[in-house]
Amino acid sequence: MAATSQEAALTVAAGGNTGTERGRGVGEVVDGVRDGSLNLLDHVEEICERLEEMEPRLQAMVPEKGRRQRMLAEAQAVLDRFATTPDLPLPGVVVGVKDIFHAKGFITRAGSEVPAELLQGTEATSVTRLREAGAIILGKTVTTEFAAFAPGPTRNPHNPAHTPGGSSSGSAVAVAVGYSPLALGSQTAGSVNRPAAFCGICGFKPTFDRIDIGGVLACAPTVDTVGFFTGDVDGLIRAAAVLCDRWETPLSVDEPVLAIPEGPYIDQVDPKALDVFRSQVAMLEQAGYRVENVPAFGDIDAIVRRHRLMQTTEMFKVHAEWFRDHEQAYDEKTAGLIREGMGTTDDDLEVARAGTGELRKELEQMMAERGIDAWVCPSALGSAPGIETTGDPAMNTPWTHAHLPAVSLPGGHTGNGLPVGFQCAAAWGQDEQLLEWSRGIDKVLRPEGG
Repeated sequence: MAATSQEAALTVAAGGNTGTERGRGVGEVVDGVRDGSLNLLDHVEEICERLEEMEPRLQAMVPEKGRRQRMLAEAQAVLDRFATTPDLPLPGVVVGVKDIFHAKGFITRAGSEVPAELLQGTEATSVTRLREAGAIILGKTVTTEFAAFAPGPTRNPHNPAHTPGGSSSGSAVAVAVGYSPLALGSQTAGSVNRPAAFCGICGFKPTFDRIDIGGVLACAPTVDTVGFFTGDVDGLIRAAAVLCDRWETPLSVDEPVLAIPEGPYIDQVDPKALDVFRSQVAMLEQAGYRVENVPAFGDIDAIVRRHRLMQTTEMFKVHAEWFRDHEQAYDEKTAGLIREGMGTTDDDLEVARAGTGELRKELEQMMAERGIDAWVCPSALGSAPGIETTGDPAMNTPWTHAHLPAVSLPGGHTGNGLPVGFQCAAAWGQDEQLLEWSRGIDKVLRPEGG
């Protein structure tokens, strides 16, 4: 159904969450609490009012009774802690939590009608780390069922007739409209970087296993990765320092040599979105960046097939007992993926799993031979499609499959006014450098900060 004029007016500017109209960014909240310029209780009240006004249209949050009172109590507790522990890294930062992460005080439903009592567990390590850092929990954000492909109720804030992406749909929207400056998501194929692109914000999928995934419902454990969303790159860096194991600030980071993976992989992109990407590459070159055109992913169809086989098979293994006892509770799209994974042999699964290391080795060898620091490409095939789908993860899949870190930056707009993303990927374990490089790239692409 076409959006009404009132719905179409529900549009947010692409990029950072730094103005009061779109909510404060991570850095603004942290600095404001530290220097006393931000009244944290008033900030929480503003967020709750924003949510109450916009949520009936956006449906990004799992409903919660007493949210305002709980958040105000958490905010006061943070202020009390801050008085004696002023070095908290994220004091007062409100965080949305994707509803496959266990969080103390919240029920995990994973967007499903499967009996909730089967799904509960100990609080996710990532949630605990954020609480310890001084964060305030916004609540559970809507996810597609079990982080798969069945669209949930959440709408794209730029145009509610379009998808916000998935599976981390609610988390992306929460950041895009200023419910929270930070939100947790997860990526099994493209579930962080794609919704970040569709919603016009920053999304980061770190190196596989760089963030402890304990306490998160599994989808495909071989590739499941905790990621997160913010309005700007500074927010990504501040959050990564808390969430990522062994985080070290780079002493110095020179401008990277960038490479475009030319060939059938990038040829998939919608021509309008590809034109936007090429124009941004030209901006980087004008700013002094060296950008190479390197043939890569000539076997992209095989990579995608291998990833899908692994994902569906591991989903079947994760859900075997629940699916046997509660098959009718599953959305048909999710059920179809599980059934697809039933027939895979163990030998085929092992071949697919081995492919992750083989692809990583191939990419990193290519990078070493050509002197490449990071790959750049669109974050999705184009702007957000309609609400009947969450979009295609094809542009994210190879980086996820190879366990490499990848970030999506706001990448402008196509002719329909919907945002697209600019994706950067680096070698395994180069998360710190990737985000610092992204800071510089983002300044070229968005010189005014979004």
